Amino acid sequence: MLKYYRPLAKISLILVYLVIIAGAVVRMTGSGMGCPDWPKCFGYYIPPTQESELLWEPGREFKKGQVIIREEALYVATGDFTTQDQFNERNWEAYEKHDYAIFNATHTWIEYLNRLLGALAGLATLILAIASFGYWKKNRTITIVSWVVVVGMLFQAWLGATVVYSLLLPIRITLHMVMALVIVALLIYLLQKTKMDIAKSPYNQKVNRLLWVALGLTMVQIILGTQVRQFIDTQIDMLGEGAKNLWLSQPELQFYIHRTLSLVVVLLNGWIAYIIFAGKLAYSKIYWVLTIIGIEILTGIAMYYFDFPFASQPLHLVLAALLFGLQFYLVLETQKKVTTEETS
Repeated sequence: MLKYYRPLAKISLILVYLVIIAGAVVRMTGSGMGCPDWPKCFGYYIPPTQESELLWEPGREFKKGQVIIREEALYVATGDFTTQDQFNERNWEAYEKHDYAIFNATHTWIEYLNRLLGALAGLATLILAIASFGYWKKNRTITIVSWVVVVGMLFQAWLGATVVYSLLLPIRITLHMVMALVIVALLIYLLQKTKMDIAKSPYNQKVNRLLWVALGLTMVQIILGTQVRQFIDTQIDMLGEGAKNLWLSQPELQFYIHRTLSLVVVLLNGWIAYIIFAGKLAYSKIYWVLTIIGIEILTGIAMYYFDFPFASQPLHLVLAALLFGLQFYLVLETQKKVTTEETS
């Protein structure tokens, strides 16, 4: 099983990033309430494609838990039955988690695909954790952390449910994003821990400390970015999609902090890169860090000065998540190595 561990870890990491991308698309398209329940979607494992499937009509079979929209409210079937000529209230109960009762096929399927990717990522991490038992005698930390990832994925799924039940409460969306980054960090840690030539990576205390600061700053920027995004969502609700040039006409304080800290991010990572280049240190991932920061700046400028071009917002978020992962990888690569772990 050991020879499959690292490929499984890489697959898990890719799937988690795909979930982050899907989540960004959900946010961009306003599809967060595309499925008003959880973990099913309108009570179905495979969601409906048209509103007629969610309307009551006589002579139709329903299974327990399936949802209908009736009089602008959601109702859940209390058992398996076939409807008669008249609506029978005893067969239904009102959905009490929230009062959002709108069906949009596009939003529903975008949210469904997001959940499907989340389920695949969860399955991949579970298989990874089972495979990690091969490390139990050599390095129990790998096995323990692998199962921590599984617990993290379960917690992330629960957070996803609370986001829906809270009607997309901003603080829960932010926690959902932060937890995704924690899972990314844990998977990168496992990949680094099982790297065959881990002892060959050079140790540089100064670069390592600066990278920790840069990593923390990136996390702060992501959290602030989610708050700015929430402000924009509010503006969209108030002004409409056609008023893009007004979405940031009167930004809140978070926006100014977010924009100012972006300059600090550039300077700090530029300083780290200078130290690496001047010392001829073999940390090649710094090139990717600088590239992503450059594109991040361009997407930020595009959103502010060119009225939020299509896909600029999810791209901005996904790049930030990639930046976090690369910086964490560099943190691990530059720290002092204690032991060498080998795979077979």
